[in-house]
Amino acid sequence: MGGFGQNFSEEIKVRMLVFTLFIAVSFSFLILRLWYLQVIKSDELRLQAENNRMRVVPLKAYRGKIFDRNGREIISNRPSFNLSIIPEYIKDIDGILSLIASEVNVDTEKIKREIKNSSTPFQSIVIKKDISWDEVAFIEEHGLDLPGVFLEIEPMRNYLYGETGSHIFGYLGEITRTQLEDLKTLDYRLGDFIGQYGIEKRYESILKGKRGSKYVEVDAAGRELNVFKQIDPDFGYNLYLTIDIELQEEVEKLFEGKNGAVVAIDPKDGSILAMVSKPSFNPNMFAGGVSNTYWSNIITDEHKPLQNRAIQGQYPPGSVFKIVTAAAGLEEGVITPDTTIDCHGYFKLGKKNYRCWRKGGHGRMDLRNAIIQSCDVYFYTVGFRLGIDRLSRYAFGFGLGSPTDVDLEGEKTGLIPTEEWKESVKGEPWILGETVSASIGQGFDLVTPIQLANMLAAVGNGGTLYKPKIIWKVDTTDGKLINKTDSKIKGSLSVSQKTLDLIKDALHGVVSDQRGTGRASNIKGIEVAGKTGTAQVIRMAEIEEKNDEEIPYEFRDHAWFAAFAPYENPMIAVAVLVEHGGHGGSVAAPIAGKLIKNYIDRISNFKSQISNLK
Repeated sequence: MGGFGQNFSEEIKVRMLVFTLFIAVSFSFLILRLWYLQVIKSDELRLQAENNRMRVVPLKAYRGKIFDRNGREIISNRPSFNLSIIPEYIKDIDGILSLIASEVNVDTEKIKREIKNSSTPFQSIVIKKDISWDEVAFIEEHGLDLPGVFLEIEPMRNYLYGETGSHIFGYLGEITRTQLEDLKTLDYRLGDFIGQYGIEKRYESILKGKRGSKYVEVDAAGRELNVFKQIDPDFGYNLYLTIDIELQEEVEKLFEGKNGAVVAIDPKDGSILAMVSKPSFNPNMFAGGVSNTYWSNIITDEHKPLQNRAIQGQYPPGSVFKIVTAAAGLEEGVITPDTTIDCHGYFKLGKKNYRCWRKGGHGRMDLRNAIIQSCDVYFYTVGFRLGIDRLSRYAFGFGLGSPTDVDLEGEKTGLIPTEEWKESVKGEPWILGETVSASIGQGFDLVTPIQLANMLAAVGNGGTLYKPKIIWKVDTTDGKLINKTDSKIKGSLSVSQKTLDLIKDALHGVVSDQRGTGRASNIKGIEVAGKTGTAQVIRMAEIEEKNDEEIPYEFRDHAWFAAFAPYENPMIAVAVLVEHGGHGGSVAAPIAGKLIKNYIDRISNFKSQISNLK
């Protein structure tokens, strides 16, 4: 019995020792853990704790503004409210979305899918952009009932002139995943809006600015309580264009109800004064995300309103091309200014007759009168004598058949054919009849409106082909100059001054002579020089005998007029193209005359006012 008690006592002592050791080791581990957490991991844990009540709010940058050549604001930014949610703070998503949908038009099923696919529950999701003031008031009024729902202020692009100049300015669109991958080093994020067309796209890096951030304390519902720190965004740079917005507006009005393009250039330096393409679109419809309906209407419209016809439309130049044929004929010696050719209403080549636009013919024509009255037979003869390759060489020298290198994307080259071109592209030899057609700007010849405007600018200024420019300068929001665009000479017309003077004189006669085809552009007090063109869309004998009103719209001729003014010291060169407009002299020339008068009158008045102040 005594042995049993002694053994039991020893066992108790051992157990107590083990228990004591266990307690001691446990406390040691606990103390070590506390020391580790409070000393070693203190900064990290403190940051995690703060993150549980702190949120980083990105602050989007304001894009740079865009102004015209006279400092008029064309494109600005306005504040807008986006309705956003943070999924982590929302417990009853169905109830929250039901309350929102009672006042705000949102796609609740789409929102649920976005929440489900989100890998970052603390990151905000925009569920509707640019909500109305009534919707803002509703969200504010029900703020306590909408945990995790909040309003974000975002700058929204504002195109102050609506559709005016839309093909120049372009539009914004939400960045695609492909674009995001391509631009991953440039601080873009899903949901950002970037330039997708026009100047907005071409100068995205200059306009976009740099985003900022705001560090805020939030409550359990995600509502902002306090701002710890704020890094303001940097504004994008401002762009000043060479465009005269008043002239741009005037041209848009003159083109009401018509399709086509107008380009106006300053012959002294290649500055683009106006560029119109019709039909057009409203870039404000894209500013906050284009609707499916509007986008569908735009891309299915048979008249292609997104196409910038001024630089992308390729058309036969018609009789405006006779300027090139005349220059080539004089320079190559196949005619002189006094060479006369009899026009009986057709040019016979083999068994085929190439008709003049005047059925009875013009009679005996010298070069000047052939240009003034636009005699086809005269230029058929000159072109036939030249041959296509010599004629094409001068066309290239006048800036046709190659891009002008204007600072807009998507410019087309047009087409100036050669024997080699036809052999390589068509697999067929060149035939003489095609030279006859090319000599009056038909056949394979294709040009863009900006090419013809630039060509007339070069003729008017004495032979210098400038690279057309649309950007004047770049500066900061406080007016500090960043960059100024210098004029760049692209080339010169490869003709003598004598040839150039003869052609200019004839172009003046086109407008000032009573027999001139461009007399409808005549302006009292302003001497205009120009050339009409009527470009065939389809050649059918039965159509040629009909009036324009009797011909289906899509088969009617295109109407051209290209000009410069004033004749002695040009301030403006223009090319007007009215699709399926009919005759250039009666349709395009009056438009050109009115826009020339508008611009020169305003510039003259301005100069007069400045003079009076001195």
